[in-house]
Amino acid sequence: MNGTDVNPSVAPGVRLGPVSFVWRPRLVLVTLVLVAATFLVFCVSIAVGDFPIGLSRVIATILGRGEQVDEFVVMDLRMPRALAGLVVGIALGVSGAVTQSVARNPLASPDILGITGGAGAVAVFLVTVSGGAAATVVSSVGLSAAALLGGLGTGLLVYFLAWRRGIDGFRLILIGISVGAAMEAITTWLLVSADIKDVARAQAWLVGSLDNRSWDEVAVAFWCTLVLIVVVAGAAFQFRPMHLGDDVAAGLGVRYTRVRAVLLLCAVLLAAVSVGAAGPVPFVALVAPQVTMRLAKHPTPPMVASGLVGALLLIGADLVARTALPITLPVGVVTAAIGGPFLVYLLVRANLK
Repeated sequence: MNGTDVNPSVAPGVRLGPVSFVWRPRLVLVTLVLVAATFLVFCVSIAVGDFPIGLSRVIATILGRGEQVDEFVVMDLRMPRALAGLVVGIALGVSGAVTQSVARNPLASPDILGITGGAGAVAVFLVTVSGGAAATVVSSVGLSAAALLGGLGTGLLVYFLAWRRGIDGFRLILIGISVGAAMEAITTWLLVSADIKDVARAQAWLVGSLDNRSWDEVAVAFWCTLVLIVVVAGAAFQFRPMHLGDDVAAGLGVRYTRVRAVLLLCAVLLAAVSVGAAGPVPFVALVAPQVTMRLAKHPTPPMVASGLVGALLLIGADLVARTALPITLPVGVVTAAIGGPFLVYLLVRANLK
């Protein structure tokens, strides 16, 4: 086998060095359907509220043809929240797809690996520890940057602790669960020992919510997510042979250690960006890639489709949280209600194999 051999029984494709572009009609169809579904739910989430607006008026306003009242409601009041759900959902979906692909384990996600827990612990520390250097950091860089640094630090810690001449998916998950438990313990201790006003602020953020998003927060999350996804797309071209094993990938000329490290770093940063923008929204990164694999009947989590499923799931969960009950719930409560049973399903399915 040379560096350009591909399996002809999988699907027709185009060869480019050690990378093959495989044409999968079902995956393309599923991706197009997900684009349409995500746009529809996105528009519905903007249309529904105390001041209902028809879908046609929402679309006209997005295209710059709406009336002045509609522009105020759509663009100023509801668009930042909907865009935050879209961006955070895409970031979580792609992050989950990357971690599950690299670890080769369906249970690998930023939630399970402790990344979101680390980001939350650092943010809660800055919220609950008043005065001194902590207050200066909060005022200068904000919770989003603090969560980003916390998630990055936790991800690097998990990676280095799991490294033993390579990364084993099972060991990565075990260490991630341990580090995540330690971060949860730190968060609990901070909440117990903090002032009650700071605890209320931290608890509201820890649940995961899209309330009161601003255009500045959305812009930061959007550009960070866009840059990271471009890097992921570039590294993914060399990632495909790694599904056949490290030895095969090395034989095809892929520097698998560097590619894996870049992908995991991008996954950690995507998760940290999402935590900074909306708090630690649980289970979206776990559920989205697995749902996408089953929809597309794909052997590994597709990156683009996983991001779309993550966005669809998060925007839909936020819509349910705002409209299904008499009281408005944080979106994290709804995603936890969906993701908890799905995690049990994955565990049962893994034990039956």
